[in-house]
Amino acid sequence: MAWAQSQAASTGGIYTCVDRNGRRLTADRPIPECLDREQRELSPSGTTRRQIGPSLTELERSALEAQKRKEAEEQARIVEERRRERALVARYPNKAAHDVERAAAIQLVDDVTATAEKRITELKAEYKKLEVEMEFYKKDPNKAPMNLRRKMGEIEESVAEQQRFIAGQEQEKRRVHQRFDTELAQLRKLWDAQRVPPVPPSAPALAPAPAGAAAASASSLPAR
Repeated sequence: MAWAQSQAASTGGIYTCVDRNGRRLTADRPIPECLDREQRELSPSGTTRRQIGPSLTELERSALEAQKRKEAEEQARIVEERRRERALVARYPNKAAHDVERAAAIQLVDDVTATAEKRITELKAEYKKLEVEMEFYKKDPNKAPMNLRRKMGEIEESVAEQQRFIAGQEQEKRRVHQRFDTELAQLRKLWDAQRVPPVPPSAPALAPAPAGAAAASASSLPAR
């Protein structure tokens, strides 16, 4: 120890540890026998300057860093999830507020569908007018003007396109309901958690009075 301290006077530090066999070792540089465990670097006065963790292999360091990244990512995910939950409850403090927004989202889809249905009605009315013109070529439709046949074909394609669009809006409506149903299930849990009253701390139980004290109290009562 004295030799290590004299050497430490020039190097500025003393390293100490307990090896796997329980021996306390001291040196003026990191101790090879303790590379797998914690070491302490002491100042010449004997106070701890720092603690040096076990030396790890490159593979072990990589695994440790990967684990730390995974833990940090998980912690960040939890923080973000809690933030989203607080924002969700602030936006929908009750089911009525959630129902209002669901209805508004569905109404938007219905409005778009109604516009497409109106367009189909207009196209069909235009098609009927063209059919009247085609009556002149009923015996031989091939003699109908190319412009007339082209217009009728364009209208048929437009009607089919609008019908596909309406079918897509029906799917969109189902997606909207599914999203709000999932959201509502999560909100019910959050609302229930808010309604649970905090558990008050239990009052300490009173210790029974000693028998001697009870007897003394009884003897102090006046006799009748």
